[in-house]
Amino acid sequence: MRHTIIGLALCAAALTGCAEKKAAPPSPPRTPQATAPAPLPSGNVAQTQTATATVQRVDLKTRHVTLKTPDGKTFTIVAGPDVRNLKQVKKGDVLRVTYKESIAYQVNKPGSSQPGVGASTDVSRAPLGEKPSGSVTDTVTVRATIDGIDKTASTVTLRGPRGNLTTIKVRDPSKLDAVQVGDIVDITYTEALALAVEKAGR
Repeated sequence: MRHTIIGLALCAAALTGCAEKKAAPPSPPRTPQATAPAPLPSGNVAQTQTATATVQRVDLKTRHVTLKTPDGKTFTIVAGPDVRNLKQVKKGDVLRVTYKESIAYQVNKPGSSQPGVGASTDVSRAPLGEKPSGSVTDTVTVRATIDGIDKTASTVTLRGPRGNLTTIKVRDPSKLDAVQVGDIVDITYTEALALAVEKAGR
């Protein structure tokens, strides 16, 4: 639209210039460009730890399993009744344990959701006949409200669903420019533990 107005103005100025020598009319004021709102902050921080141990002995009657860590230490654990396929575990197999935790957040504008708390647990096990494996994943989601912002200290204060206040340090202070008091923050904490028995050399 702006280009159309400017083009018409230039045509009109050219026509009047041919008829009589007059000063060209001033250009119409520029329409300010609409700037898109800055995206609301979001992020995810995760860390994973892995440990291994080699099977030294399996007692199927007592369900005792003796393991040896890479640094040479040995210890014995009891495989409870929930552990499937213990018969598939052999000496030399490797037990791999993986622990992962992550925190994700997403800022939303007021009115998009109400503060609250949610939790879920997901459990998986290996099918019958395969080597034992399984995982447990716990997820907790907290929806809080921004109660205060301190750009000097790079902190934000959150009001939880029960009214409790928590002040946290912001890793990237520039993101504070995109949030306001009253915004809603969804925080999801996930903790996962996975165990798997693998053949030696895998």
